[in-house]
Amino acid sequence: MEPLLFGTSQINKQGELEIGKCPVTELVKDYGTPLFVYDTALIKQQARDFKETFEALGVKHRVVYASKAFTCKAIYQLLKSEGLGFDVVSQGELYTALEAGVSPEMIECHGNNKSYEELEYAVTNNVGMIILDNFHEIGLLDEITKQHEKTQRVMLRVTPGVDAHTHDYILTGQEDSKFGFDVKSGQAAKAFQLVKEAIHLDLVGIHCHIGSQIFDTTGFSVATEKMLDILISWRDQFDFVAPILNLGGGFGVKYTSGDQPLPSNEYVKQMVEKVKSECNKRNYPLPEIWIEPGRSIVAEAGTSLYTVGSRKDVEGVRHFLAVDGGMGDNIRPALYGATYQAFLANRQTEENQEQVTLVGKYCESGDKLIEDLMLSPTQPGDIIAMTTTGAYGYSMANNYNRNQKPAVVFVEDGKSQLVIRRESVKDMIRLDLDLK
Repeated sequence: MEPLLFGTSQINKQGELEIGKCPVTELVKDYGTPLFVYDTALIKQQARDFKETFEALGVKHRVVYASKAFTCKAIYQLLKSEGLGFDVVSQGELYTALEAGVSPEMIECHGNNKSYEELEYAVTNNVGMIILDNFHEIGLLDEITKQHEKTQRVMLRVTPGVDAHTHDYILTGQEDSKFGFDVKSGQAAKAFQLVKEAIHLDLVGIHCHIGSQIFDTTGFSVATEKMLDILISWRDQFDFVAPILNLGGGFGVKYTSGDQPLPSNEYVKQMVEKVKSECNKRNYPLPEIWIEPGRSIVAEAGTSLYTVGSRKDVEGVRHFLAVDGGMGDNIRPALYGATYQAFLANRQTEENQEQVTLVGKYCESGDKLIEDLMLSPTQPGDIIAMTTTGAYGYSMANNYNRNQKPAVVFVEDGKSQLVIRRESVKDMIRLDLDLK
C-alpha cells in the first residue's frame, strides 16, 4: 500500500519522508521521538479554503477553530493570522488563547458543564460569545452578568435530533445526547424564554453540532431545515429574528485510504446553498453563518514519528512491533477503535513484505496503534510515520505509566520550530508533594 501523504509531505530520492521540506531523520535527530510534526502550510491552506469559499459565496460568516482538536499557543497564533475565531471548552483553553494574543471578541465558550468560575472568567475577560448548553448555565450566567453589570452575547445549543451516521461516541446532534437543549421535548423553547427574560443576556442565535467525521452533507442539510423550523417558530411566537446561525463542525478527514471525505469547500458550498434556499423559501432574513472546523483543519497536517524498539514473533499467530509511543500520545485506537495508516519513514524504497501489529510501550494489552499493518522488514532504530494524527492526538495525550508527553514541531519551507517541548521526568513530579 502506498504511503498516505498530505500537503507538502513527500518521499525524497533517498526513500525518506520529508514534511515541509524537512527530512524526518533530521527532525528525529533534533527533537527525538515520539514526535508530532505539523505541516503549517497545509493548516493555513485548510483555513483559507473555508474562508475563501464563504467569501466567494458572498455571505456573512465566521470560521471558528474548534480548539479541542489541538491546543497550544502556537496554533492559536497561526490561525489568528488567518482570521479565524476560536471555540474553547475550558478555562485552560480560554487562558491559552488569551495568552496567545487572541482577541476575546473572536472567542466562543462551549461545554456542557461550565462552572461558575469558568463562566465568570469568560465574562470578565470579555469573550465574544458563550454557547449556553443547559438550564443550570443560564442561571449561573444570569447571576454573574448581574453581579458584574455586563451584557453577554449568547447562543443556545440545541439538539435537532439528527443522526449523522458516525461512531456512537462522537454523535452529538441526536436527542439522546448529553449536549444542548432538546427540541422535541420543549427544552429549547423554555430555554429561549428564560434567556430573553434575563436582563444582561443578549441572545443572538442558535447552535448545533450533529457529530464528527461526517463524509457527506445530508446530515447538515436536515439539521439546517430543523434549525430554520426553530427560528421560524420563534419569529412567529416571539418576534425574534436570529442574526447568527451556527452549524458546528464535524467535517470528515482521511485517516485511511478507504476514507472518502468531501473537499472542505464542498461542505461549505452545500451548507450555504441549503441555508439560502431555506431562508428564501420561508421568507427569513439570511443570518450570518458560523461553522466550527477543528479536525478538518489540523488532522491531515499532523504526522506522528516513532522509533522502532522491541519485537515479539508468535509464529502462526502475530508479529508484534513495538514503538516508543502508543496510547499515551494517541489513545483513539484503544478508546474507540480508530484506524490509521503508517509506514517506514526512513527507508520507503523497500517493498512491504510482512504483516505486523504496531503496539506501544504502555502496560496495557489494548495498547495497539494499528493491527495488520504491512511493512518492509524493520530493525531497532527505524522510524515509523503514522499519518493524520494532528487532531485529538496531543490534545488527548496523557502521562499513563508516568511517561512524558511528546514534543511538537511546526515545519515549513525547510525550517522547523519547536512549539511544545517534550516533558521531562522532572515535569512528572512538579505537582507532587512529599509525605509529612
